[in-house]
Amino acid sequence: MKGNSPDPTQLHLLKKPLKNLINPTHPLCKLTKMIPYKEIEHHFSGLYANAGRPAKPIRLMVSLLILKQLYNLSDETIVKPWIENPCFQFFSGETVFQWSFPCHSTDLVYFRKRIGEEGVKKIFQVSIDLHGKKAKEKEVFVDTTVQEKNITFLTDTKLYKRIIAHWVGIAKKEGLKPLSTKN
Repeated sequence: MKGNSPDPTQLHLLKKPLKNLINPTHPLCKLTKMIPYKEIEHHFSGLYANAGRPAKPIRLMVSLLILKQLYNLSDETIVKPWIENPCFQFFSGETVFQWSFPCHSTDLVYFRKRIGEEGVKKIFQVSIDLHGKKAKEKEVFVDTTVQEKNITFLTDTKLYKRIIAHWVGIAKKEGLKPLSTKN
C-alpha cells in the first residue's frame, strides 16, 4: 500500500513548521522547489497495492536516494544525518522536525528493487534534467588504486605451483619419470 507524505497545509499545535526553522536560501531548499515530486509519485504509484501495510512515502524514499547520491553516502549512513539535519527533512517533504529515523537502511534496498533499474534511472534523469549541460563532464578521471588487479607477486606460492605443474607436464610429455622425494 502506498504511503502518504505529510500534508504541508496541516498546522501542528505544539510543533513549529520546519520551513520556519531553516534557511530558505540553502541549496537543498532551492532544489526542493525544482524537483517534480508529484510527477515522480504518480509514476511510481502503480507499483503499490491498494491493501496491506502502508509503505514509506515515495517522496521520502526518492529524496533519500537523491541525498545519498549528492553527499556520497551509503544506505546505512544516509538515515543518520537525516535526523540531525532539518534541511534533509524539509527536502524529504516533512512539515515538522522529526526525532526518529525516517526508515531502516534496508528499506532503501527494497525500494530500489520495487522501482527497478528503470525507476532509478528516472530519478537520476530528473537530476540531469535540472542541471542541464552542467551535469555533463568534459573529462572523467578514474582512480583505480583501490581496485583489485590481476597481479601475482614473485613470492606468491600459487606461482610456484603453476611452474611445478608446467614442468611436470613437460616431463610427462618427454617421457621422463619425475624424481620422488619420498623414501
